[in-house]
Amino acid sequence: MSIIKLNATSSTNDYLKTLSKNQSLKNYTVVLADEQTNGRGQMGTTWSSEKGKNLIMSVLIKNVMSDIQHIFYLNMAVSLSVVQVLESLKLENIAIKWPNDIMAGNKKIAGILIENTIKPDNCIDTIIGIGLNVNQENFNNLPKATSLYCYCGKTFNIEEICKQIVAVLQNNVSKLLENHTFQKEYHQYLYRKDIPSVFSVNNLQFMGIIVGVNSEGKLQIKDETDTVTNYSLKEVALLS
Repeated sequence: MSIIKLNATSSTNDYLKTLSKNQSLKNYTVVLADEQTNGRGQMGTTWSSEKGKNLIMSVLIKNVMSDIQHIFYLNMAVSLSVVQVLESLKLENIAIKWPNDIMAGNKKIAGILIENTIKPDNCIDTIIGIGLNVNQENFNNLPKATSLYCYCGKTFNIEEICKQIVAVLQNNVSKLLENHTFQKEYHQYLYRKDIPSVFSVNNLQFMGIIVGVNSEGKLQIKDETDTVTNYSLKEVALLS
């Protein structure tokens, strides 16, 4: 892999996106930054991080998928790559909060932002942004956040974790190209699956149970009448 190291950038995803437009980059080119001044998460949320303490990276994957309808399989492979590395570091109770947040217990330890570009030949280039809390000790304004340090009580080498994630990701993408969908594994780690939870749709709350995620990446929730409805990212919120 080729790693581009930056002291600071507004967004590693944006930096890599601009770079890939202006020059030919190797597959799995990585941008690694100590600080990100305008980090983004899902649905326009922000990702804040103490400088030099956490993993802030983006990786370019070229020509993996040719069908945008099945692009969520790549999301599954990416999320599972982070989970597998965290488990190799002896973390327990790791889960994937749909679609791409990684939880340690009931606290968020990582977030993933995946952006796709469909090229004229219909092949898809993907930029995967990963923010993983590594050595940050305090989350005073973020009570639902945690880090590897908080969880394990020791510091970690951030660049080594980056390399581990990319290596596992490469292996999982190879499986993806062999038509492995990762749905079964993703469901095994799905946060609050089969547990009664409170959801909100159009500001109306209801009790439901997450039963899975379909091939299009929609969350499947069974309500109190045993009706299963598929929800896209902006349609539903998990409250508790």
